[in-house]
Amino acid sequence: MDVQQAMAQLEAAGSEQTRKTYGRHGVRGPMFGVSYAVLNTMRKAIKKDQALALQLWETGNHDARILACMVADPAQFDEALAARWAADVPDHAVADAFSGMLHKAPCARAMFERWANAGDEWHERIAWGLLGQLALHHSELPDRFFEPYLETIGRDIHTRLNRVRESMNSALIAIGMRGGGLEARALELAAVIGAVEVDHGDTYCKTPDAAAYIQKAKARKKPQPA
Repeated sequence: MDVQQAMAQLEAAGSEQTRKTYGRHGVRGPMFGVSYAVLNTMRKAIKKDQALALQLWETGNHDARILACMVADPAQFDEALAARWAADVPDHAVADAFSGMLHKAPCARAMFERWANAGDEWHERIAWGLLGQLALHHSELPDRFFEPYLETIGRDIHTRLNRVRESMNSALIAIGMRGGGLEARALELAAVIGAVEVDHGDTYCKTPDAAAYIQKAKARKKPQPA
């Protein structure tokens, strides 16, 4: 599939209702309004195609950029390319799609460290999204890697920009879900932090309570009686 074919499919799959929904959720810039169900179907058909991903990203279209993150090859991202994409991120939805891909890249940890205190909402959103993904999907990382960042969350979460607070809360949950000492410390911090206020726009979305979420995840992981 080339970029013209992909864009034609995206345009045909878009809808006004989905554009309105995405707009209420804070999506910015040009978009067709393509559902994630359609995007996932296209992802499965395309698989990994770095050349196409680069072209889709350059269109500046929201749906194309989400698909770009789905079909990009993380192994081909160095710090320079990651920085170029991050500089173009316009909203939290693209930030999350990007961090959901980039955590598999060799430069993921370096980019987290570069952006965690960038002072820019979307760079910091990506950074703390990366940390959450590293916590969830990289069991090779030792607990000590995450320990100092738990303390940063506990100290700074209420003073960060709107969508960064949400991402830090998600990272707190993800780190706590690793269990052991990280779980215990995450629960302690969640009790001190309390409710995290996030403006979710004109939606019914709510910021999850970190302690309750961690405890529910722990309960789901317990072996069921025979």
